[in-house]
Amino acid sequence: MKTRKIGIIGVGHVGAHCAYSLAVQGIADELVLVDKNEKKAASECQDLRDSAAYLPHRVSVQVGDFAELGGCDIIINSVGKIDILRECQDRTHEMQFTTAAVASYIDKLKASGFNGVLINITNPCDVVTYQLAKGLGLPRGRVFGTGTGLDTSRLLSALARQTGISHKSITAYMLGEHGNQQFAAWSNVSFQGRPLEAWAKTDERFRFDKAALQKESIGGGWVTFSGKFCTEYGISTTAARMASIVMHDEKLIMPASAELCGEYGETGVFAGVPCVIGKDGVEQVVELPLTEEEKAEFHKACDVIRSNIKYISEQH
Repeated sequence: MKTRKIGIIGVGHVGAHCAYSLAVQGIADELVLVDKNEKKAASECQDLRDSAAYLPHRVSVQVGDFAELGGCDIIINSVGKIDILRECQDRTHEMQFTTAAVASYIDKLKASGFNGVLINITNPCDVVTYQLAKGLGLPRGRVFGTGTGLDTSRLLSALARQTGISHKSITAYMLGEHGNQQFAAWSNVSFQGRPLEAWAKTDERFRFDKAALQKESIGGGWVTFSGKFCTEYGISTTAARMASIVMHDEKLIMPASAELCGEYGETGVFAGVPCVIGKDGVEQVVELPLTEEEKAEFHKACDVIRSNIKYISEQH
């Protein structure tokens, strides 16, 4: 039986929680932790090993280098400097640090011979995912980001609280930039196939302030950040779920930062859209029937992402 091997680049708050989620859920048989702070990586490795004896499955954990990532089925990219966000609640402020960090090791990663699926959670997610995809040169879809996946989770939770319907019975998506330019595609929100607008005609629970709920979904990360100056559980669970989907070839539809090649009228940009995810990563971009207003919002978000991509192209 093939060993499921996952590498994590960057084991700070988020990377460490990703490793723990992968271990606890039994998604990986082997974890390889890579971080420029070798002492931190060794500490996280030991802590994970200490938990292994009481897990219901076997998992091995080791500290490695980029050469050892070549044999991984999946890599989760999680480098960052979260303290930068104390100055401003805008993920693009991390861009100068994170894109330089990725540039410093992308050639090493490529040289390792890695030929699996890479999931990026480093911010600004859409920009860094683009940088990794172009630098590694893997087939389309094999590099994608968590993007608006976590933001969609917040929207689903908010809708569940508002309506009293389980989030598992709700279909909804946040689209566009994983940042302040994202938006809720309200025209596609449904509850077990019945559109939001149809429910609203007969049930006042579904007549709510959409703008307020969207603002709550976008700002949820900052609520988390304001009290402990990091985000951990939500994003690590999102990344682990994506890794599990790839490992089991689930062909599940969920939002991700994916390359657009004509979908939604956009090309040459990575943005948050619903995708079919399987063993080869993003295997299909799902095009939702957006309203004209939503299309305009999506193009606006892509323009912002594109301007940031131009920045890294000029810098690196």
